[in-house]
Amino acid sequence: MKYRIVHETTYQYSEPASLSQNELFLHPRETITQRVVESELVIVPQPQYLHRRNDFFGNVAHVFMVQQPHNHLAISATCRVTVERPAIPVPADTAPWETVAQRLAAHDQPSTLEAYQFVFASPLITVNPAALSYARLSFPPGTPVLAGAVDLINRIYTEFSYDKSATNVDTSVDQLLANRKGVCQDFAHLGISCLRSLGLAARYVSGYLETKPPPGKPRLVGADASHAWLSLFVPDTGWVDLDPTNNLIPDERHVTLAWGRDYGDVTPVKGIVMGGGVHQLSVMVDVAPQK
Repeated sequence: MKYRIVHETTYQYSEPASLSQNELFLHPRETITQRVVESELVIVPQPQYLHRRNDFFGNVAHVFMVQQPHNHLAISATCRVTVERPAIPVPADTAPWETVAQRLAAHDQPSTLEAYQFVFASPLITVNPAALSYARLSFPPGTPVLAGAVDLINRIYTEFSYDKSATNVDTSVDQLLANRKGVCQDFAHLGISCLRSLGLAARYVSGYLETKPPPGKPRLVGADASHAWLSLFVPDTGWVDLDPTNNLIPDERHVTLAWGRDYGDVTPVKGIVMGGGVHQLSVMVDVAPQK
């Protein structure tokens, strides 16, 4: 699939802001199944400082500063990407989850050593008994690791409600388990917490879903907005993405922006502003299939 993606973020200030400093993760990753054909970043007013870098996880980040009085800040990221359907192993044919956890703990191969950093708790994702208790229902002894993960995201999908008003960026996994309501970020955090509680490696993925579904197919929750899912490390295969918000294994409809330990590592737009009075934020995302 080919897509043209536009992500526009606008801040309006009731009083002039003297300085804005932001970090952006709005440039899609290059992967085995995804290629960035072109990209453009436009910031108004023009920043006095703009730097592109690769972060610790290999994501493309842009850091900029506007150091002049301004009443608004507009960030527009446009790109064209091609995405292919990934090759996914048969879940029942993957190794038992205990074997995977043991291989990760040994981390005696480059692939398991790289993945091992995603076994531990992170700033926004705890690894605790509550998550372990929830995870164990999907991972009886000897369960193939991907089969257990597929069952886990199915349970999150069926047992939790999508509710934009129920959570915020500070909502913990324990709060989500208690309230059973949240958004894609929350469901990804929960799935990751459950998998890590078993000693498995799971990472947070930020990206998009295509805006216009094919004729006759339902619209996916999360379209027209940034989306998030998780990725599980499966030895001898690599990383396999899982979308608990929509109860599926991501395919060519998902566009990957960045990945990290949790949302805090790959927030699409984050920063600080000095002054500005009352701030008003608006975000528009369009993911349009191309021929």
